[in-house]
Amino acid sequence: MARTAQQQDKPDPLPLAWFNRCPVEVARDLIGTRLCKREADGTISRWLVTETEAYNGAEDKACHASKGHTDRTSVLFGPQGRWYVYLCYGVHWMLNIVTREEGFPSAVLFRGISGLEPGQGFDGPGKLTKQLGIDKSFNKQLAQPASDLWLEPALRVIPDRELHIGPRIGIDYAGSEWVAKPWRFLWLPEFLQKELNKAPKKLAGR
Repeated sequence: MARTAQQQDKPDPLPLAWFNRCPVEVARDLIGTRLCKREADGTISRWLVTETEAYNGAEDKACHASKGHTDRTSVLFGPQGRWYVYLCYGVHWMLNIVTREEGFPSAVLFRGISGLEPGQGFDGPGKLTKQLGIDKSFNKQLAQPASDLWLEPALRVIPDRELHIGPRIGIDYAGSEWVAKPWRFLWLPEFLQKELNKAPKKLAGR
């Protein structure tokens, strides 16, 4: 488990308006923020966001909304700041945050998080949700403390030199144009470790 802090010690969550932007910008800016989950005993686990991918509109052939407005994809059409959680291949839950203005389908997929101790990284979206106990019950919920799952600001802006920015993973079906989009953001491990060594208590919300 990640280190925890009681609710009264936490910073303010990211406001819903923060997500009313292009998902590529949101995916970039989510690196270094803290994904927070309230556990059944009332403690809060905090995890640094380390890897994200953007999905931008119905024209994006890798975005679920490219198949149209359905019961499953309705949450993608907004309003922003809601969780989109779906089951992949009948096995893994995938966690996304909805972005942009209402009516424009877009979201950011969470691909990786890190705890505050060695070996607490989870570098796959399925591993992430399994570790945090995230399932369909969070789908369409607001990313605010009332839903027990929310985001808190990064302690600093993570510069581009600390990131790998490149194509998204596992979307060959979308065609070469969409495969080539540099919409995946990864916090390089050497810089992430420096961050963990520098300010563990602040990162934990203490």
